[in-house]
Amino acid sequence: MSNSKDLQKILVANRGEIALRIMRTVREMGKKSVAVYSDVDMNMPFARYADESFPLHGKEARETYLHADEIIRIAAEAGADAIHPGYGFLSENSEFAEKIERAGLTFIGPRPATIASMGDKTEARKLVASYGVPVVPGTSEPINDRSEAVSVANRIGYPVLIKAAAGGGGKGMRLIRNESEIEDGIRSARSEAKSAFGDGRIFVEKYLVNPRHIEFQILSDNYGNVVHLFERECSIQRRHQKVVEETPSTALTPEQRTEMSDAATSAARACGYRNAGTVEFILSEEGKYYFLEMNTRLQVEHPITELTTGIDIVREQIKIAEGRGLELRQDQITQTGHAIECRIYAEDVYNGFIPDTGRLAALREPAGPWVRVDSGVETGSELSVYYDSMIAKLSVWGSDRGDAIRKMTRSLEDYLIAGVRTTIPFCRFVMLSDAFRSGKYSTHFVEDLWSDSKQLSGPPPDEEIRLALILAGAIRGNGLEEVNNHDDVSRKLARPRWLDKRFED
Repeated sequence: MSNSKDLQKILVANRGEIALRIMRTVREMGKKSVAVYSDVDMNMPFARYADESFPLHGKEARETYLHADEIIRIAAEAGADAIHPGYGFLSENSEFAEKIERAGLTFIGPRPATIASMGDKTEARKLVASYGVPVVPGTSEPINDRSEAVSVANRIGYPVLIKAAAGGGGKGMRLIRNESEIEDGIRSARSEAKSAFGDGRIFVEKYLVNPRHIEFQILSDNYGNVVHLFERECSIQRRHQKVVEETPSTALTPEQRTEMSDAATSAARACGYRNAGTVEFILSEEGKYYFLEMNTRLQVEHPITELTTGIDIVREQIKIAEGRGLELRQDQITQTGHAIECRIYAEDVYNGFIPDTGRLAALREPAGPWVRVDSGVETGSELSVYYDSMIAKLSVWGSDRGDAIRKMTRSLEDYLIAGVRTTIPFCRFVMLSDAFRSGKYSTHFVEDLWSDSKQLSGPPPDEEIRLALILAGAIRGNGLEEVNNHDDVSRKLARPRWLDKRFED
């Protein structure tokens, strides 16, 4: 391929665990990495790991990791020849990608026009439908008023979703069960969409009852070659955002997997896709699948695909950005075993999954064969109010699904965090639940099965309590000293609420 070029220095326009994950592959490829960091992140591991680090003065995302012009200026100052956006922030911003190319740098991702076309949900629906990919019944154009929404809802049947045309992640989305809810739904969805994406356009889509959320990882080069790396099941969510993912999905038959993977690669061809991307589908109870959206970036949950295929997706992203053709053929890509990812967020799972903040007083991460922790923090790290509440991603691989569940259960039990509440108790609940173990669950897992009354049964061994107290700084030497504020210690330990009672006693 005569158009190929060797990238030597890559600026990672992101933070935390994903910045570290990208930089590790960059280093393995013999290239240099550049970090940018906010005032809040100046002491975070990713800022120290990079070969060079530059400050983005400020704390808020809009003045740091969303400041496109400053990031590009730093890339030029550092002598970087490419920018990798990670996920979130500017990763799906077509103007950012275009500015990078105008500056003579390489954007490690899709073409700006592709990002724009697939970022517009209504345009994406029309585009993939033209290639025969099934789409959820709804509008192909943004709606303008209540009467239009009522007309569409009456045609496709309630319940319906009002969704933002310019974004995802659950923002600008409202569930409408009957006509009386439409006016308020339009107003609030439009307002939230405008705030989140700077674009208040909305559209109407049929709401599927008890669906599964399944996505396919694809890779595509500059020469029309497209492959998929199989699916990921992403149905366990809170606030329309994923918490637990697995691959392969228990919901798909071999025939469905083939049909959906063909649809995913067709969607990629429809928009002339380049680099790594994810085609998301919704699967109905009746087994019908529909295109949901395409994420034109690296996904948070990509590690489980890497564990089951042995393919470093970030390495492939960089090679494609260098202009190299895919060396992978579809018949060479196989999936072995089963992998599960649990996202470890700083959130209070007993209080509506609201984000928590604070300093990590102590941290013990799980380890062992086929256990992967993508973490962006260490003991002493400060989790601030300014950014996403993710602490780490815990991924495991097993020879089969049962093996993976047992490995994840053990790893979650070994994971101890002091300083903030986390999603670890919820993830343990998922692993022990009959619904997950049977593989028969839907996107309504949280509202149907999890509540404040759902507790993990039985206390852990006294030694685990003792170790948790050691991590919280409540034990000195070999003996238990008086704990002056049991409530404070118990609040800061990431474990089920029955332990709060233990402290009170």
